[in-house]
Amino acid sequence: MLWHARVTTSFALKKRKKEKGNEKSRGSAVLLALSYSNCMLSELASVTVHAFTGTYGINYGRIANNIPSPDEVVTLLKGAKIRNVRIYDADPSVLKAFSGTGLEIVVGLPNGNLQDMSANADHAMNWVRDNVSAYLPDTRIRGIAVGNEVLGSNDEFSGFLLGAVKNVYNALNKLKLSDIVQITTAHSQVVFDNSFPPSSCVFRDNIVQNMKPLLEFFSQIGSPFCLNAYPFLAYMSDPEHIDINYALFLPTDGANDPKTKLHYDNLLDAQIDAAYAALEDAGYRKMEVIVTETGWASLGDENEAAATIENARTYNYNLRKRLAKMKGTPLRPKNVLKAYVFAMFNENLKPGPTSERNFGLFKPNGSISYDIGFHGLKSSSADSLLLSLKDYRGHGGWRGCGSVILTMATAFLLVLSR
Repeated sequence: MLWHARVTTSFALKKRKKEKGNEKSRGSAVLLALSYSNCMLSELASVTVHAFTGTYGINYGRIANNIPSPDEVVTLLKGAKIRNVRIYDADPSVLKAFSGTGLEIVVGLPNGNLQDMSANADHAMNWVRDNVSAYLPDTRIRGIAVGNEVLGSNDEFSGFLLGAVKNVYNALNKLKLSDIVQITTAHSQVVFDNSFPPSSCVFRDNIVQNMKPLLEFFSQIGSPFCLNAYPFLAYMSDPEHIDINYALFLPTDGANDPKTKLHYDNLLDAQIDAAYAALEDAGYRKMEVIVTETGWASLGDENEAAATIENARTYNYNLRKRLAKMKGTPLRPKNVLKAYVFAMFNENLKPGPTSERNFGLFKPNGSISYDIGFHGLKSSSADSLLLSLKDYRGHGGWRGCGSVILTMATAFLLVLSR
């Protein structure tokens, strides 16, 4: 997920018996020990892994039969300068395509594997060897997401989640990879009660018995709380009481939290601070919240009126701007917000309402779904013309360019007439 893996170093200083000896020899020994210690610290520091570079990442879902190949996806990601990627399995074709690219990836252990991984430590070890260790270091696997939205959404697996997490972590530890690859699991917002105002948020009573031991283990190994946060879904569930501008990061009166006296100018920040409040109530105030999914659908069913291209473009464009500010939330201003946008592509085989198949920033042919500053594998003639106009404007303005504009306009008309 979105995290800095911790590299913990400790040097036990053993008491030495007093020995008679030459002071000069003793001084030399101390200098030699200090030199060795500095060498060791330098070597360990060199393997410190930054599992999330910057603040922006993307989810690469593949429930589709018409999306680009993994090699083409690498080209897309590099062109967009998106370095952080999450997938929902450990597909060999993806992991091989990412080899040597510098892209940093979080692989997923699907919910259907949790029972087996929880019951059998050897199977967990085999899974880690086959799907993680085998690809390192060329493929930069920086995390394993153990299950997805298990608690509260997939309760048939909830009893297996902690056991699977522990066995996978222990396998990493035995392979000396626990300082390189971080273990997490993502939660939906159904794990919360009373999420507004943010300060009133707590974990649901029927979630706590499984959530508390999980949080305790994550606090021990330095893992964050991963949240799938969707202002889109919140707005869709209550459009009468939620201002769509508040959900889209547009100018609005916002909302105030009467307990903390904090002001919120967008819904995503409020959702994240609700998670922080629930963690503090549970006794884990210092745990960081990472947004592992957030996005806005560009098309929906008749009852999903907010799912439009314009709203999707507005949300995702403003989300990029929000993350680029490198700042935290009102409740945790020092915790720089990091998020993975959902999703890379429209996935035509996903079940559910039409919106589920239309969260992609890119179309199946690799072109952009809408313009938020990325470039696709393919661009239309009109897109190229607009880019040319922008480039020209950036090199001297519009004065004296009548002939150039006339030429471009003629080319544009020819394109439209085809």
